[in-house]
Amino acid sequence: MPSSGHRLRDVEHHPLLTENDSYDSSSSSSSEADVADRVWFIRDGCGMICAVMTWLLVVYADFVVTFVMLLPSKDFWYSVVNGVLFNCLAVLALSSHLRTMLTDPGAVPKGNATKEYMESLQLKPGEVIYKCPKCCCIKPERAHHCSICKRCIRKMDHHCPWVNNCVGEKNQRFFVLFTMYIALSSVHALILCGLQFVSCVRGQWTVMFGTQIHSICNDETEIERLKSEKPTWERRLRWEGMRSVFGGPPSLLWMNPFVGFRLGRLQTRPRKGGPEFSV
Repeated sequence: MPSSGHRLRDVEHHPLLTENDSYDSSSSSSSEADVADRVWFIRDGCGMICAVMTWLLVVYADFVVTFVMLLPSKDFWYSVVNGVLFNCLAVLALSSHLRTMLTDPGAVPKGNATKEYMESLQLKPGEVIYKCPKCCCIKPERAHHCSICKRCIRKMDHHCPWVNNCVGEKNQRFFVLFTMYIALSSVHALILCGLQFVSCVRGQWTVMFGTQIHSICNDETEIERLKSEKPTWERRLRWEGMRSVFGGPPSLLWMNPFVGFRLGRLQTRPRKGGPEFSV
C-alpha cells in the first residue's frame, strides 16, 4: 500500500481544477453530458454487435424450443407448461439484459475535481483524495476508470461487451439476474433436448443411427423393412451381422473410420474403352 506522502504527490501532480476552469469546451458538450446523465448508453461498435448477437441467440433458442421441440409434441400439457416456463425465462433474461445495458453502472461525474467540490466534501485534516487524470473527476474509493466507457465507475467489476456496459455499483444486480436466467433457460433447454432424444429413440427407432443398427441386427435393409419383404435368405445372428459389416470380432477398430484406407485407391485410372461389365 503506497504511503500518504506518495499519494499526496500524485494529487499535486494532477492539480484540481480552479474556479474559472471548465472541463467541457462548449455548451453543446455540457448538454450532451446532461443527456448522458439521463439516458445511459455506450456507443461502442463491438459492444453493440455483441449485445445484438445476445438477443438473436436468445430469440433463436426460444424459436427452436417452441416450434421444433414443443409444438410438434402430442402431449398438450407438456408443450404448454414447458413453453410458458421457457418463454418466461427468456423474457426475464432479455429484460435483465436491457436493464444492465441501459442503467448507469455508477459513473462518477466528469470534471468534478474542483476546489469548490472538494471543500463541499468536508474532508478531515490529512485525508487524501485521488483525481483521475483521464476524466478529471475525484475518484471515490474502489472506483476504476473504464477506457471504453471513458468514465470512472464506482465498484467497477468489469466491462462486459455482451451487455455493452460496465458492471458496477448500480447495475450489478441486473447483470447477476441476467446470468441466472440465462443459466436456468440453458439447463431447461438441455433437459428438453434430452427428453426429445429419448422420445425419438423410443418412437420406433426414428433416429438414423438406431434404424441402421436395427437393420444390421435383423439382417435386413431399410428398403426390405419398409416393403415388409419376407426373407428368402437365411438370416444371420445379431453379432454375425455386426461382424460382417464392421469386419472382425468386436474391438476398438470398429470405431476407426480409416481401417482399410489406402491412398493408392484415390488415383484414377484412364479408361481405354467404354464401361466394362462382368457376369
